Parts: sequence; structure tokens; C-alpha cells
Amino acid sequence: MAKYGKKSGEFVRKAMKKYKAGKLKSGRAKVAVMSREQAIAIGLSKARKKGVKVPKKAVRKK
Repeated sequence: MAKYGKKSGEFVRKAMKKYKAGKLKSGRAKVAVMSREQAIAIGLSKARKKGVKVPKKAVRKK
């Protein structure tokens, strides 16, 4: 069973394309994204909001 849906890859692909072009912004302040990992996280987050099959965010235990 796949962890990620095919549609989630589309969201990540779009985020990476924007990141490589220097157009991907993060947060309310719209600060430019500097890392690949952050770009992937933004793509997955947008996919989650749309209801695409993506695993839940890892929760840190105290």
C-alpha cells in the first residue's frame, strides 16, 4: 500500500518548480524559501489541506 497518493506528487512537483525559480514563499511574511526540504514540506502541506492521501505530520514527543 502506497503511503503517498499520486496527486500529492503533483503538489510537491509544483512547489519544487517554484523553489528552483526562486518564487516559492513561506509563511505570513512571505519569506523566500531557501532549502529543498522546506519546499517539499510546503508541497505536502498544501496537499494535506486539499485532502490528498498524505501521511500525518510527525509529532514530537516530550
